Amino acid sequence: MTFPSQPQAFEDMLSGFFRHMTSDPDMAGKLLESGIIIRFNYTEPDCQILVDCSGEEIDVRPGDTATEPIVEMSMKSEVAHKFWFGKVNLMQALARGQMKARGPVPQIVKLLPVIRPAYKMYPEYLRENGYEEYLL
Repeated sequence: MTFPSQPQAFEDMLSGFFRHMTSDPDMAGKLLESGIIIRFNYTEPDCQILVDCSGEEIDVRPGDTATEPIVEMSMKSEVAHKFWFGKVNLMQALARGQMKARGPVPQIVKLLPVIRPAYKMYPEYLRENGYEEYLL
């Protein structure tokens, strides 16, 4: 699996993608309607990214461990990378323990149709931002 092995590089890549993804007006509007605050905890390499949809605009905050999330998702970085390519099914990953969720899982599941366009956006983002080597 190829993706950045250094925590800062992975954090930069993924937080950049979250900012790119949430710049889509349709997606951003629906995420803001949800009011969700979600922290992603990644391992191998280790980093945390908080996505706060509780304000007037979406705020992506890498390294924010102080804000209390509504939902906390934990997974290996490899699983996250594959997820954004559409190659990991959330429900199966939760059932298999590849992803762990703390908080109201139905809120996450409800957002799956909202983020579905991101599966197409992720490889485009990687290509356009110098991360071609991480394409699957």
